[in-house]
Amino acid sequence: MTDQKPAVELIHITKHFDTFTAVNDISMQIGQAEFFSMLGASGCGKTTTLRMIAGFEHPTEGTIKLNGQIIQNEPPHRRNVNMVFQNYALFPHMNVFENVAFGLRVKRLSSNEIGKRVGEALEMVQLYGMDQRKPAQLSGGQQQRVALARALVNQPAVLLLDEPLGALDQKLRKDMQLELKRLQREVKITFIYVTHDQEEALTMSDRIAVMDQGKVLQVDDPRTLYDSPNSRYVASFIGTTNFFNGKVASVQGDELCIELAGQGQIWAQAPTDLPVGQAVTVSVRPERLSLSADAPNHLNGTLDDVVFVGNDLQYFVRLPSGERAVVREQNRGSDKNLPAIGDAVTVSWTPSSTNLFVE
Repeated sequence: MTDQKPAVELIHITKHFDTFTAVNDISMQIGQAEFFSMLGASGCGKTTTLRMIAGFEHPTEGTIKLNGQIIQNEPPHRRNVNMVFQNYALFPHMNVFENVAFGLRVKRLSSNEIGKRVGEALEMVQLYGMDQRKPAQLSGGQQQRVALARALVNQPAVLLLDEPLGALDQKLRKDMQLELKRLQREVKITFIYVTHDQEEALTMSDRIAVMDQGKVLQVDDPRTLYDSPNSRYVASFIGTTNFFNGKVASVQGDELCIELAGQGQIWAQAPTDLPVGQAVTVSVRPERLSLSADAPNHLNGTLDDVVFVGNDLQYFVRLPSGERAVVREQNRGSDKNLPAIGDAVTVSWTPSSTNLFVE
């Protein structure tokens, strides 16, 4: 974020559909030339929020600003935004050139200007030379690029993307994630991206808003969201994590001693204003755990299972409490004597890798 006016500002936005509240009093600022994602499960309110920015839905309460101007009462064609949909919405009877040129023809630009801008847009999305093909002659990824070119050719202040990669296979989807980020950096336009895929959001975004039940739970850059989630829900939705129940046993300096139910004590670098006896949830990412006793926090258990997932090995350790801890370590081939199922093992981690939640 800079000292510039936000590209988009949402101020206490609420949206009711009869008795159902789809969006519940959310406020956010989205910066100029920022790749901003709204992430959440189906029904969390992210698409409704995007549609309100586009003008396809109107907020029940609140204010929407585009570059400082109030727009929530403006019709979609009066807002300098464009939207890319999951189903592409291409005209099947038109070739690529005419699909991309459609909005420019509506604006009655000259033929020379249309040809110039369509050519630039197709080159930008790496489709130059395919202008005479029909959508049915293109792959899914190419169709998505046409949809992007059609949106970008109008030079919007903000591009809205509603799960635009959802129809693509996994490999193409990953390729297009990198392509979208490259494109956004090149055109320097604010992208607001809606997705339920946390890996997709982490890969592309400058910042992410995690949403649930119509509310924004946390807005942060990907690394902060992953390393320092502010709630159990965010920790579980962004990646995978281990949860343990405990209570504060003591405070020593800038660390808390946590008594885990049936598993002994561990240490956490966390807010020290929690009172002794406070019930907490402990969260530790699988890759922060190690099958060793090297770190200050360690738990003994029995190896339940080992799962090979390509670059990683996942170890499932049964703890005395009956809970299972998941440990993820890099697969280093045969240079390590791997423990066998049923072996006694120790799981350890550092206090700084421990997140605490009070809910």
